[in-house]
Amino acid sequence: MTSAIDTYPSSEFGSGNWYAGLAPNERRTFWACFGGWALDALDVQVFSFAIPAIMATFSISNVDAGLIGTVTLLTSAFGGWFAGMLADRFGRVRTLQITVVWFAVFTFLCGFAQTYHQLLASRALMGFGFGGEWAAGAVLMGEVIHAQHRGKAVGMVQSGWSIGWAVAAILSTALFTTLPQDTAWRALFWVGLTPAIIVFFVRRLVDDPPVFKAARAKLAAGSIRQRPLEIFSPQILKTTILTCLLATGAQGGYYALFTWLPTYLKVERKLSIIGSGSYMRL
Repeated sequence: MTSAIDTYPSSEFGSGNWYAGLAPNERRTFWACFGGWALDALDVQVFSFAIPAIMATFSISNVDAGLIGTVTLLTSAFGGWFAGMLADRFGRVRTLQITVVWFAVFTFLCGFAQTYHQLLASRALMGFGFGGEWAAGAVLMGEVIHAQHRGKAVGMVQSGWSIGWAVAAILSTALFTTLPQDTAWRALFWVGLTPAIIVFFVRRLVDDPPVFKAARAKLAAGSIRQRPLEIFSPQILKTTILTCLLATGAQGGYYALFTWLPTYLKVERKLSIIGSGSYMRL
């Protein structure tokens, strides 16, 4: 992947304050992706805090609740793949907008589910946007930020996940403390509509990077063509398999633990709502 900007003064390369050297559009892109990822985390993690109440509302088992989380993750994998192809064809910024609205709307609809299967379907559809948002945002960041600072910038954007997690913990504590259980878990999902607000910021202030515009012009001219299955070509198949295994292990371990941690603290360790919420925020 080539960088969108190759004209940084050499003094910026060695600067510890890399953020100060970013151009205005780079900063806007950074905060758009950071906010999108943090709010993505919020919408994903509210389910973890709502599991005990959902199980009580629909009289379902741990297996049924776990299936919701599993399906969400599976659809997010496909969402990332599809979003990558859409980002190549229609633009990074437009795809980022679509995926943010997508996961926000379907998180919101989860709060209106009247049956287990309605909730399962809503979370499955939400997963497409969850996975797609990061795919579009990561590519956008990679093309906007200069290669020397790309790792730091993308790492900072990744840290937005912990912000979203903390907000989810605070909201769950507040809502389950002040509202009846059956209403509180629904309100948690209704709050999930708020990420759609970031779309107005992205639409007005963030633009596709020059490197993408140049590539799209070549695509339109026919000098290059899209090859979405190229990751399975013999030249890089080994790399694809190894990186997929690494990502699957890391992500699988994380979600297996943190999807059920709030439920474990409440059911097995008998912590109060405030106690478990405080533990999760730490």
